[in-house]
Amino acid sequence: MQEFLQKTKDASQIVANLKGDIKNKVLLEMADALESNSALIIKDNEKDLIYAKENNLSSALVDRLLLNSDRIKSMSKAIREISALKDPVGRVLDGWVLENGLKIEKVAIAIGVVGIIYESRPNVTSDTAALCFKSGNVALLKGGKEAQYSNAIIAKILQEVLEKNSLPKEAVSLFPDSSREGVAKIIKEDKYLDLIIPRGGEGLIKFISQNATVPVVKHDKGLCHAYIDCDADTKKAIDISINSKTQRVGVCNAIETLLVDKAIAIEILPKLKDEFEKYNTELRGCELTREIININEAAESDFNEEYLANIISIKVVDGVNKAIAHINKYGSEHSEVIITENYTNAEKFLNQIDSACVYVNASTRFTDGGEFGFGAEVGVSTNKLHARGPMGINDLTTYKYKIYGDGQIRK
Repeated sequence: MQEFLQKTKDASQIVANLKGDIKNKVLLEMADALESNSALIIKDNEKDLIYAKENNLSSALVDRLLLNSDRIKSMSKAIREISALKDPVGRVLDGWVLENGLKIEKVAIAIGVVGIIYESRPNVTSDTAALCFKSGNVALLKGGKEAQYSNAIIAKILQEVLEKNSLPKEAVSLFPDSSREGVAKIIKEDKYLDLIIPRGGEGLIKFISQNATVPVVKHDKGLCHAYIDCDADTKKAIDISINSKTQRVGVCNAIETLLVDKAIAIEILPKLKDEFEKYNTELRGCELTREIININEAAESDFNEEYLANIISIKVVDGVNKAIAHINKYGSEHSEVIITENYTNAEKFLNQIDSACVYVNASTRFTDGGEFGFGAEVGVSTNKLHARGPMGINDLTTYKYKIYGDGQIRK
């Protein structure tokens, strides 16, 4: 383990100082290599799908696990988009000259060795590897056991491109010991690792946050909300609610709770029910909701639940202030939306909701690095420091101060 970690640390010094054109060349070759090896990737992915079937994984998890030619092309496309982004390393973030003539520059630099722990989705392997490489970092990856064959073949293909370009293969590495004990050990290796990014279930996040001595940027659960205000446009309200829940149910930026203003509940709830039934969505409602439409009862625990399934809780609230209070109490600080034509209510919602991404009249499904123009993401941070929301290449840098003098001494 120590020998392996030392190699990743040594690799980080090389990657951190690569020129932008070299990094871009390697990234484009990685994208091509994934596509040209599609058959191999799909073959190993089928092994993971067999495991999923044998272990009765949910349909949502299987969907996240599945790789086909179109998804592999999307993975390659994301890497090409990352290569086209402006190099985040070396940016002068600020600069000034002191009275004594010292010139100070605040310059963006790579973080170093970034450990990323994730579940289910093998595309995360290529996305995060590319984002780390573009930002001058080493990616140390730990995927879930349900995707072990897919992750291994993807990492192998990327490593072959690195070696072809006389770069250390350790720049993209999988955890050498993926057992719980191995993970528990490596998240304490702050001599070698500079950052840990866990993304996955609540249990994983809690374990990493409580046990790591390496700094952590957590990508916690997505308990997201939509609030339909009394001044909402009905069509927008229905379209956004349906899309935010059903476009892809097993993802962190899908809504789990729908809040409806009491003033329009009688009018809009039956219409929402009719639309959700077209998607076979299970509705669970509060007492006031169930007085208007015939659906299952929502227990208090439902409003704390990230379903990651085709289920949604509905609650009738008395105005925007009650909606804000509910979200700030139950939410996971991920993504929330207000649907309204009322400017005052929209601004109040934007300013008082304590979440990473807050929308007016748009689906929460846009909380995504690709949709934000980052090419991809290492996850959606629910931290407040040092990054928040979808993390792209700029969020994978820190900074140093460069001070230029001409013999100055302090008196």
